[in-house]
Amino acid sequence: MSLRTAVAAPFREEGARKMGESAFVVALSLDRDWFSPDQAKRLVDVAASEGLLERADGDLVASFDPASTTVPEDFAPDESLLQERSTFERVLDELVESGTEKQDAVAGINQLQSELGVTIEAAAVLYAHEHGLDVDDYAATARAEL
Repeated sequence: MSLRTAVAAPFREEGARKMGESAFVVALSLDRDWFSPDQAKRLVDVAASEGLLERADGDLVASFDPASTTVPEDFAPDESLLQERSTFERVLDELVESGTEKQDAVAGINQLQSELGVTIEAAAVLYAHEHGLDVDDYAATARAEL
């Protein structure tokens, strides 16, 4: 997932899971030239809403192990990362990241949605759960949307 990759990059450079929010913004905007400072701040908000970052006393704490995320040398994030994604999109990204072919996942999710008469988000969570992914966080959101 490229959002996870973009978030991991500054932490990997620092060799830490915690860093100041301003240092994080500088790393994404000035050091890497991936975003403007305002866009980097927006990325922080999106990453926090998706549970990748937590704010603690002016610092950002990665809620995952940044060292386990590979940041390819030629990686350049797309500005689409700055938009909040639906539960469906987030679960689909998790499925693809776990090795499921995107086309297969979408087909399976669509089939479940049709068979069960539920929202696309609920079908995605069920499909991911059936494929062994821990999607408890997404399940709560999907349940609320039912």
